[in-house]
Amino acid sequence: MNIQTLLNNRIQQAMVAAGAADDAPALVRQSAKVQFGDYQANGMMGVAKKLKTNPREFAQKVLDLLDLSDVAEKVEIAGPGFINIFLKNDWMSGALASLRKSARLDIAQVEKAQTIVVDYSSPNLAKEMHVGHLRSTVIGDAVVRTLEFLGHNVVRQNHVGDWGTQFGMLLAYMERLRQENTEISMALSDLETFYRAAKTCFDEDEAFAARARELVVSLQSGDEQCLALWQEFINISLEHCEATYKTLGVSLTRENVMPESAYNDDLHNVVAALKEQDLLQESNGAQCVFMEEFANKEGEITPVIVQKTGGGFLYATTDLAALRYRQDVLNFDRGLYFVDARQSLHFQQIYTLGRKAGFVKPETSLEHMPFGTVMGTDGKPFKTRSGTVAKLSDLLAEAQDRAYQLVAEKNPEMEEDELRNIGRVVGIASVKYADLSKNRTSDYVFNWDTMLSFEGNTAPYLLYAYSRVASIVRRSEIDVANLTGDISLAESQERALAVKLMQFEEAVQQVANDGMPHNLCAYLYELAGTFMTFYEACPILNAEDELKNSRLQLALNTASTLKQGLSLLGIETLERM
Repeated sequence: MNIQTLLNNRIQQAMVAAGAADDAPALVRQSAKVQFGDYQANGMMGVAKKLKTNPREFAQKVLDLLDLSDVAEKVEIAGPGFINIFLKNDWMSGALASLRKSARLDIAQVEKAQTIVVDYSSPNLAKEMHVGHLRSTVIGDAVVRTLEFLGHNVVRQNHVGDWGTQFGMLLAYMERLRQENTEISMALSDLETFYRAAKTCFDEDEAFAARARELVVSLQSGDEQCLALWQEFINISLEHCEATYKTLGVSLTRENVMPESAYNDDLHNVVAALKEQDLLQESNGAQCVFMEEFANKEGEITPVIVQKTGGGFLYATTDLAALRYRQDVLNFDRGLYFVDARQSLHFQQIYTLGRKAGFVKPETSLEHMPFGTVMGTDGKPFKTRSGTVAKLSDLLAEAQDRAYQLVAEKNPEMEEDELRNIGRVVGIASVKYADLSKNRTSDYVFNWDTMLSFEGNTAPYLLYAYSRVASIVRRSEIDVANLTGDISLAESQERALAVKLMQFEEAVQQVANDGMPHNLCAYLYELAGTFMTFYEACPILNAEDELKNSRLQLALNTASTLKQGLSLLGIETLERM
């Protein structure tokens, strides 16, 4: 149940009846302080200004026409014209009882499902995945899981880089290793080392560099032998990606790979379509599009280059072909692109040009979801001690090892297998949550001590909070399936927990709307804290039967909400730690 939506709809109807325009927003928000109620509607002042009337008088008019008697105990006007809403305890008790019986925690699926294409992860297959791929991969996956949970038809698109001049160099090196009878799959077990060795040959051996350039031409002209060698490399590189996705607990599979090369056959058509519509202009032999929307103060325009002087194509051409495919074949309503903030201008240009050329429908929503950089403690982009870019597989292995050491110190009596499993779950969760809990548009500092801490807004804290709630329910020795009775919200801590539990859907919807998982992280952290405050003030296991049943239901709802919320973020939970 989305209380914010329910209140927005009812208050807006009353506002319209009181003389506001049909589209006047009620601006309902969760209240920051208990004395201002549970929710506050802030839209009266803006409407009163337009109507040239007193905001408090307008708010009173709205109140006279507003019926919230089924959900609110009290509705009052505050300050210059805010409307404060205090939810009814009986109504919340009934809603929480219903929530506990629902596998989906009473979150309904959307009435009108959209086809949403989510472009995320998208590593360059010439190299191994590194720390720079972490943000797109985990943020994109959390949003994908949330959209699917709400009932949308989500199409994952892993737009991997599998084409371009660097592949000529890699194929030349594979060719050389074959001649030396070296096992290719063994040589490719470390893609980073392989890439560096190929680059050294390319830089230092002119004959090798010439062969690499020949192979690029052969590859692009469809030479069968060359394509077979290239496909062998791509398959091994994708296996590396899949191993990383599996360790990370990310839902991407081979079926979701839609590589750059998939659009090769359409690139000439894209250029032809732009030419037909007189959108192209030749500049120094290259085919470009100059759009007035992107002129600077001096009137200079950064063009979109779609074909180089020598006839080669660029990222822009491939992205335009991808737009056409996603509209014509996938028929998407919404496209979300989880790509580095540094590509913002590129995507603004691609979206604008895609619309001008008619490659996407006017009503299709195209949204670049930019993200900041993972930084080291030195304030520079995160690197290993040796100064190289950190391989993601190494980083995840270290996370699991550090978490294992931490848990083993706290639980010396625990079985080795269980310790290893807890180390795996806590380690991976810590890396993911440290990323997901930050506003995606900001840079953040990668710090092992912070992310593995059991205090603050971290994965270990939330996983421990969940396991603690689960442990309380277990220790009650009550068959939770048969747990009934009214939920009492007499104590302020019980009521605060009830209100927080009722706000889960709002947090979930925010992730779907904005592609900002940190809002869900903040909600789960607040929920865990609210439960801890409740648990300290309101005994559960020692309470009398009726009260014990009531508080156990609150505990069960908390456990279910934490588990579901973490699952939407792609994080496993543990029943004990």
